[in-house]
Amino acid sequence: MLDVMRKALEGKPMSENDYQLRHFAMKVREKVKEHGIEYDPDNPVPDDDSLADDVFQAGLELLLDVGVYCTSTERVISYTENEVKEALRNSPESITLGEGKDRGTFTPRKIGDRKKPWCHLGAAGGAISSEKSLLALVEGYARIPEADAITTPAITKIGGMRIRPASPLEMLGAMRAAILAREATNRAGRQGIPFMNTLSTAESDIALAGAIYPKFGLRPTDGYMIASLDPMKVDFSRLNKVTMVQSIGGMVGMDFSPLLGGYGGGPEGTAVSTVAHHLMGLLTYQTDYLIPFPLHLKYVSNSSRETLWAIAAMAQAISRNTHLLSLSLNYTSAGPCTEMCLQETSASVIAAVASGLSIESVGVGTNKREDFTTPVEPRISAEVAHAATGLNRSEANEIVKKLLSKYEDRLKEPPMGKSLFECWDADNLEPSGEYKKIIARLKEEMQGLGIEVKPEPY
Repeated sequence: MLDVMRKALEGKPMSENDYQLRHFAMKVREKVKEHGIEYDPDNPVPDDDSLADDVFQAGLELLLDVGVYCTSTERVISYTENEVKEALRNSPESITLGEGKDRGTFTPRKIGDRKKPWCHLGAAGGAISSEKSLLALVEGYARIPEADAITTPAITKIGGMRIRPASPLEMLGAMRAAILAREATNRAGRQGIPFMNTLSTAESDIALAGAIYPKFGLRPTDGYMIASLDPMKVDFSRLNKVTMVQSIGGMVGMDFSPLLGGYGGGPEGTAVSTVAHHLMGLLTYQTDYLIPFPLHLKYVSNSSRETLWAIAAMAQAISRNTHLLSLSLNYTSAGPCTEMCLQETSASVIAAVASGLSIESVGVGTNKREDFTTPVEPRISAEVAHAATGLNRSEANEIVKKLLSKYEDRLKEPPMGKSLFECWDADNLEPSGEYKKIIARLKEEMQGLGIEVKPEPY
């Protein structure tokens, strides 16, 4: 961290606007052209090792050329090729999280790997309005057999007041979220299962500092996910979080969301940018694991044909050229209790798993509405991810194309579905009758596509 801070304080001065537009965006276009990287809409899961290697090399060169921008000092944190290669060599080849019988080891995967993906399941930071919602969701996540780790939702109110950033309300909300999430896992009999997003409620560094105190239930064996800013930017608040987590011996993760249609341009530039963000996390946050989730600027999801291609291309680039621990996080456009939502998440996890990554799942309905997520979507995602294990890229490509044909024409106006307690029975820990029928149809459909998911309705 001292080395990162020295670079942040002494690096080349530059305005944020110049970095984003004249530096980053221009270099992305230059690298895509230089390496001849081309998006193929007919193959959302490309099967081309040379493409994967070109995407990786372009991402590496992008980081070397533009560095990481520190908004707190308005300077560029630069790295040499030797520093990048040394960091890649020394990056962890596995991490062990959780305690007791829920303790597990997360290892990297390769393209077409028959090894089951690590499944980090939950709301992907989705917003909830009450403690009742948090308990219902986290207990539901902990009861998913395929769950290796949990991502907690974000409480938006405490004591009847809407949480304000970096305030006592946020600190109290984060503390409360930690206590309730651990209680929910206790109810499910999975006391040792790790949280890998720390706490979605703790957006600020001061809130995390409060909630990290051991009495609230967070542990060094949990994972502490810290977001970056797009494109390839960091600030002191995020570096404070990294420093705190390192001080307790916790696992540092970085999540990042390059926008397709944003500074990285189209699918090609988004794939390259996502690779560069992996390297940023390794060097600037000293990450143990990474969570990429490129989003389409228009749809604010990543189930479109273009974003699936970007996800698959970057996943293959990372899988072929590193042993980084990376989890592809998927966002759907449609909401809970809709077949489209389950089709979207299925397409995304199949593309990622066949391309060599594990998964975090799932941001439902673009995570825009409070209480519009249930334990069903991550459970279906994990079941499909396990069933897709061992698929080669060509097989995955054909399945993803068939799924796309069922929903891509509705991405502009997706169905929003129903809220948590409209389609989830928190007392009996099961979906509504309506949702069970939708799940059964989806599973029958997946069986027809060659994905052998569990046959029972739920």
